[in-house]
Amino acid sequence: MRALYDEHAGPLLAFVLRLVDGDRQRAEDVVQETLLRAWRNADRLRGAPGSVRPWLVTVARRIVIDNHRSRQARPHEVDPGPLELVPAADEIDRALRLMTINDALGDLTEAHREALIETYFRGRTVSEAAEVLGVPAGTVRSRVFYALRSMKLSLEERGVTA
Repeated sequence: MRALYDEHAGPLLAFVLRLVDGDRQRAEDVVQETLLRAWRNADRLRGAPGSVRPWLVTVARRIVIDNHRSRQARPHEVDPGPLELVPAADEIDRALRLMTINDALGDLTEAHREALIETYFRGRTVSEAAEVLGVPAGTVRSRVFYALRSMKLSLEERGVTA
């Protein structure tokens, strides 16, 4: 095997480099795989007449073709480096924010809380909220105004700033 490597690895690498557009790492991988296959078929190659190089060149060429086809069949590989720079969503911060808002909602009067929940959290218009709550639209607007003002103060007391 050592003699096979010494005699054929250099020329085989030069041949494969041309096939893989000069990508040395890919070429070395192909040569390594080719010599591994030669080692697995050593009994068959020993009995073959002439040089082993044509067999090695054919195997290397087929490996390059197979690698090319497999790259075409799967999506293009991308460098994961930039993905590490993208900040991940932090669920703990979100949970803490929701707990703080829930506590601040508890400080409101029931009427103010209901008006705020109907308009902001359920996404209803002032008219829809007024219908659900059974009060005039002006009352809902007023309650929402004072609820937001109270929420702002309550959140500031908890250390939350805009």
